[in-house]
Amino acid sequence: MACSRYDVLFLAIGETALTELIEQNSYSHYNGTLRQHFYRSGQTAAIILLTTLADKETQMNAYQKTVKMWKGFNVRTEADIDMRLENFRVLFAYNSSKIENPDVTLHDTREIFENGKAIGFTGAPRALFELQNQKLAYELIKPKLVAKERLSFELIKEIHAALTGGTYDERRYVEKGERPGTFKRHDYVTGREEVGSAAENVEQDLGELLEEIADYEGKDVTKIAAYFHARFEYIHPFADGNGRVGRTLLNYYLMRHGYPPTIIYDEDKANYYMALEAYDTDEELEPLRLHIMRQTVKTWTKTLEREERRSDRSREQHQ
Repeated sequence: MACSRYDVLFLAIGETALTELIEQNSYSHYNGTLRQHFYRSGQTAAIILLTTLADKETQMNAYQKTVKMWKGFNVRTEADIDMRLENFRVLFAYNSSKIENPDVTLHDTREIFENGKAIGFTGAPRALFELQNQKLAYELIKPKLVAKERLSFELIKEIHAALTGGTYDERRYVEKGERPGTFKRHDYVTGREEVGSAAENVEQDLGELLEEIADYEGKDVTKIAAYFHARFEYIHPFADGNGRVGRTLLNYYLMRHGYPPTIIYDEDKANYYMALEAYDTDEELEPLRLHIMRQTVKTWTKTLEREERRSDRSREQHQ
């Protein structure tokens, strides 16, 4: 992550710089979140959050260009999805799994998606299961996207079953009786704030969330997608696999509403976790919304550049 002049200032003089950054950059709305990150996590965490908030207008413009490009693709069929996501699906599967499992490799992911097997695989069996499951989940959601099926308990459970089949450890599966495709039977907490709905409250909390997003009639799809993702991860409805399922559902919601899917890159997971924590601590959604926008721009930059070059050549030919 490149250091701006504000990062250098912050590293040099600490809390005084934090106050100056808040005042000079109109971040007063995030005052509580920034200060909590400073005191609890140190200056590195606060810098991560600040750089996520910085240069908002530039990111908005780049994001809108990406959205416009995606809408121009007019993705309507499973064949359209396969064509537009040919490389995306591999990179998404790799990064979404790698965030939580260091044994996952890009080479093995590509082998699974393109050849149906990882030749010469010598890693942990769980990593192989997770990659195979990513492909299963991709195939599962394609017809549902075409049909514009709404998010529901049934769909969420289906996606969870696809993504976690064969990956539950002995403690969860045997001792606790947890199963892929079913909501958690015991309480599990996650993150610095130890969030997570109690097992007996999962259906109510998740049901209320699904009703909220179903009732939304506004145009800020990215904001609602960020809200859904933050709340889903906060509820933590399953015994395992919540991150992988949540990132898949995030893209499902975006694509169902005509927006480009995004890759949450493993190399940017510190920013991602800090953005989620901002919601967990203060119910502050903007850091996550901006992070999703940044990651979407990063995901589609090369495609956008190719499309712009193609458009330029077409205009030249017709002049």
